[in-house]
Amino acid sequence: MKIINKEKIVLFGAGKIGRSFIGQLFSRGGYEVVFIDTNRQVIDELNKRGKYRIIIKSDKEEIIDISNVRGVLFYDEEKVVSEVAEAGIVAVSVGIDGLGYLFPLLAKGLLERQKIDSEFPLDIIIAENMRNADDYFQKELKKLLPVSYQFGKLVGLIETSIGKMVPIMHKKDTKDDILLVFAEPYNTLILNKKGFRNPIPAIDGLSPKENMKAWVDRKLFIHNLGHSAAAYIGFLHNPEFVFMYEALEVSEVFDHVRETMLQSAYILLKKYPDEFSLKDLTEHIDDLLNRFQNRALGDTIFRVGCDLMRKLGPYDRLSGAVRVALEFELKYDKILYALVCGCHFRAKDEDSQIIKGDIEFEKVYNKGIRSVLTDVCGFNEIQYADLFSEAEQLDRTLKNRKAIS
Repeated sequence: MKIINKEKIVLFGAGKIGRSFIGQLFSRGGYEVVFIDTNRQVIDELNKRGKYRIIIKSDKEEIIDISNVRGVLFYDEEKVVSEVAEAGIVAVSVGIDGLGYLFPLLAKGLLERQKIDSEFPLDIIIAENMRNADDYFQKELKKLLPVSYQFGKLVGLIETSIGKMVPIMHKKDTKDDILLVFAEPYNTLILNKKGFRNPIPAIDGLSPKENMKAWVDRKLFIHNLGHSAAAYIGFLHNPEFVFMYEALEVSEVFDHVRETMLQSAYILLKKYPDEFSLKDLTEHIDDLLNRFQNRALGDTIFRVGCDLMRKLGPYDRLSGAVRVALEFELKYDKILYALVCGCHFRAKDEDSQIIKGDIEFEKVYNKGIRSVLTDVCGFNEIQYADLFSEAEQLDRTLKNRKAIS
């Protein structure tokens, strides 16, 4: 007889965030963690060992063993649906591009669960860096469920703000242990208190918030914005830099990044006056800058800055912050500078490769900065004529600086 196991989490995505963050929190909180992933080798190793290691990178390294884990291959539909149906809670950390393949399995799992217990809701933690993730999940899942399905009663959709930094694992790091993952010490998962249908799990590291939209924007317009600004401004300062800490050790770069983050903080204060204070946001900025400079983490400028089509997109970190600034008639010059620096970003990975999307971005930029502002950032040239002029002037300045150097 099938039963729902309240102490089991089914986690879609056995990648870096899945293993180092979500899996870690719930395993240490007493849950069985069932990873669902497309990587057969990772799933086989999880089942063979029943555990994996995380190396916490800071001034002093710490090794954590995460136990009570197993895996199911994503393509084994019957098993995946059964695991979802019997789970105490589900989490998703597959990346935006993988969500479309996920929804049919979730929907089938929800229907199967109804046969086991028609009154037991399923909470789904959405551990993706996307705004309005709960609305998106609801829309996509409802397409696949009967009209009679009591969605609001039986499904909890919990938005999160993922602030943990996990660097790219180099080939030499994973050669001997495919499950090994590096991570920083930061271990707080901010999530939407109002999204839960069941009691919130009593797990260290979970930080439920009432106004989740504000905290998602804080992550996007402070953390993500500052991280990308450091990569773009740092690369422009010295294209030979590899690591984030190298860029931020340059006082000119550090000061410019901090000022950019503070400008965005004022935008957040205007949008959410009852949620944040300038003191809180300033302390958060300084803590982030300290974390960005974590030498032991070995985070690269390439990892932080790549994927320009997305990171310079209409509602993402830089364009999104400029858009809110325009809405409230606030200054955005420093944020725009970081955005234009991003147009000149050409960092490569350890194999001297640029990702495919960034090659496509370069083709857009070669048509001119105005093409980037319209085709990538989504700004209207007529509505925001001043913005286009400012960006063109900045772009000319950066081109001249590069020509001189």
